[in-house]
Amino acid sequence: MSPGTLRSATRLIPVLAMLVVISACARRGPPTGGPPDLEPPILLASNPDSGAQAVSRNVHPALIFNENMDARAAGDAVSIVPTVDISERRWSGRRLTVEFAESLQANRTYTLFLGRGVRDRHGNSVAGRTTIVFTTADSMPPGVIEGTLQARGFAGPGTFLWCYAEGHQPDSTARDFDAVGLADRDGRFRVVGLAVPGRYRLWAFADLNVNRSFEPSTDVLAAIDTTFDLTREHPVASGVLATVVNPAAAGRVAGAVLDSLGDSQGNILVFAVAAEDSARRVSSQADHDGKFELSLAPGVWRLRAWRDLDRDRIWRRDR
Repeated sequence: MSPGTLRSATRLIPVLAMLVVISACARRGPPTGGPPDLEPPILLASNPDSGAQAVSRNVHPALIFNENMDARAAGDAVSIVPTVDISERRWSGRRLTVEFAESLQANRTYTLFLGRGVRDRHGNSVAGRTTIVFTTADSMPPGVIEGTLQARGFAGPGTFLWCYAEGHQPDSTARDFDAVGLADRDGRFRVVGLAVPGRYRLWAFADLNVNRSFEPSTDVLAAIDTTFDLTREHPVASGVLATVVNPAAAGRVAGAVLDSLGDSQGNILVFAVAAEDSARRVSSQADHDGKFELSLAPGVWRLRAWRDLDRDRIWRRDR
């Protein structure tokens, strides 16, 4: 956005502003009867382990954590792709066992993943690895796409990286991607088990309302504008940097009003006026150094700053 002409009753006050997109962070409460638990839970082991080959088609995967988990949330957030109906998620202490309603397919690679809903009893999200990739074939396909997700306007951890063969457009309901990765707490992701040679595209899906379904009004689904050509000689694409922006996220405008006349009367106010609707206004009072901050919805805004001599927060041209 660009600042417009900023007027006061007696002089112009320039505004320097910088637009920065931020996202909110969830709050974690202290456990009852003790200090706050801020340590994230960790997936210690799995059976089958990630990278396992020749896995039985009748396998019942087991996940073992380092502490007691929110059993309902963790169970609901465990999924597998390609999609297989899960008939039961059974807890025994820190161990979660998943039972499928049908046998797995032969010579197929599967990814079992933990969604953002996997938390301990104090609300801390799981740290470390969150995907387990295994295959019922005798060997794991060697194709890999790995890198880092940079999220703008939403929390990146837990964002899915859907991988499709080139020419296949994503279907948010079919879950028919060739493979899937999951961004960890640091934004790192790894999509493995891809057949080579092959050309692939990635889509980032952020399930912001955590209902495991894409809803355009609340979620983010964005294509990564790169085609990855994996060959037998070069089956791994690494160092990928994927930047994804939430177009519905609020923006933060931070800046300073430069008052060259040094007048100390009244207060310096900054108003943001929506370009398409002048009735939509957001205001902020600058501090003694002229610094201000505004939180604005997506759109085009015009900034105006003036010194409010009578402190009534109403801008008048005759004063």
